Amino acid sequence: MRYPRSFLQLLLAAFTLVALPLVIALITSAIAVDRIAERSQTAVYQAVQATQSSRRLSELLTTMERSARQIVILNDRSLLETYNISRALFEDTATQLAGLMLDEEQLAQLATIVKTERQIFDALSNPALNQTALQGPVSRYAELSNLAQIIAGKSAELIDREVDAMRSAAIETQRIMLWQGLTLIPVIILLVIGFALLIARPIRQIEAAIRNLGDGKLNVPIAVNGPADLEYLGARLEWTRRQLLDIAQQKNRFLQQISHELKTPLSALREGAQLLSDDVVGKLTPEQREIAEIIRHSSIELQLRIEELLDYGSLQFHKLKLELAPVNPRQALERVLQSQKLALQTKNLVVQTQLVDGTLQGDRAKIGVVLDNLLSNAIKFSPPGGTIAVSMHNDGKNFMLDVNDEGPGIAEADRARIFEPFYQGRTVGSGAIKGSGLGLSIVKEYVVAHGGSVEALAAIDARGAHFRVRLPVQQPVAS
Repeated sequence: MRYPRSFLQLLLAAFTLVALPLVIALITSAIAVDRIAERSQTAVYQAVQATQSSRRLSELLTTMERSARQIVILNDRSLLETYNISRALFEDTATQLAGLMLDEEQLAQLATIVKTERQIFDALSNPALNQTALQGPVSRYAELSNLAQIIAGKSAELIDREVDAMRSAAIETQRIMLWQGLTLIPVIILLVIGFALLIARPIRQIEAAIRNLGDGKLNVPIAVNGPADLEYLGARLEWTRRQLLDIAQQKNRFLQQISHELKTPLSALREGAQLLSDDVVGKLTPEQREIAEIIRHSSIELQLRIEELLDYGSLQFHKLKLELAPVNPRQALERVLQSQKLALQTKNLVVQTQLVDGTLQGDRAKIGVVLDNLLSNAIKFSPPGGTIAVSMHNDGKNFMLDVNDEGPGIAEADRARIFEPFYQGRTVGSGAIKGSGLGLSIVKEYVVAHGGSVEALAAIDARGAHFRVRLPVQQPVAS
């Protein structure tokens, strides 16, 4: 669909098209009501005029009959002048009455009155006719008066007839207006829904684009379909996305390069510490052996931090793929505890476990990373001689894993952001090597990829940190 050039034009077009049917309906209704009012006014006026004219006609016939009889009785033709005055008024009244809303019968009766009166006038105007000859024509005035009374009576019925006609017209107009309303309501609803979708569509696209940028989903292209100004805004957001993606890729390349550069001296450090521990250069004293073990352990920790950087960089640009297989969380945790044995001994930490057997569908390596990062985090922040509590629970649908330590805990303000990349919060661990701030971020990525969840809860007895991981036993079937 072709959008207007601006969002304001789209709103104006929507308002116009929605309001147009209403305006048309209002105009049509106003015209219909005006026609009814005009017709009623005309009908009332003509009915009153017909009533008045028919009565006037009857009165003039009576006056003319009186004048005619005086002419006959007195045999005085000079009285025709008075008769002619009344006759002129009679003709005007008859003409006016003929132009009103009379039915065919009334018009025929009026024509008979006019024709008969003309015959009477011709007889009165004929000097050759004597009094006896004029008696017949003059006697016909009684007939004319009766016809005039009939016309007057039917003129009164004209008002009732017009009232009925106006009532019928009003009912018809009301019916038409009702059908207009019933037709306009769905049309307006469809227009409102249609324009609401058209207006909301680019806004939803912009909102989704901003949300993706905020969530770091930089691989999703931004396309906004709508008015030109909103499309321009979408184009600027797409430019911003590309810039952020380029910066993120540069950061990832830097991490890869620096990690590669660090691996060579780190390998030499680990090998040298291993040679010392193996007494290759001579027998070591217990103190020297302990120092060599610390160097070796620290090099392993440093390698883990480097691998975290590489794993995080890979997560940003590749969709996480899971190699699903049956996994026993208890066995996976026991392997992690074994790998962390030296770190636990170094800080003289005690791990209290409450484990259950069972299997879930998951990626064995990534679940191992989740458990290792959580345990490493607990070791890092636990005080020497502290206790770490690890418990499992299986409700048939989910495996629940809780990890509690006795460290300084997580501040309330940090709890919402603790899983963000590179965010380390206000609390600093007691280890010799500072963390990268990626361990918990990777934990969340891997857990969410399995359809689970991880959260930082309020610590038990207000001591230490408490993390809870939920992993579904079965993975949902991909649609």
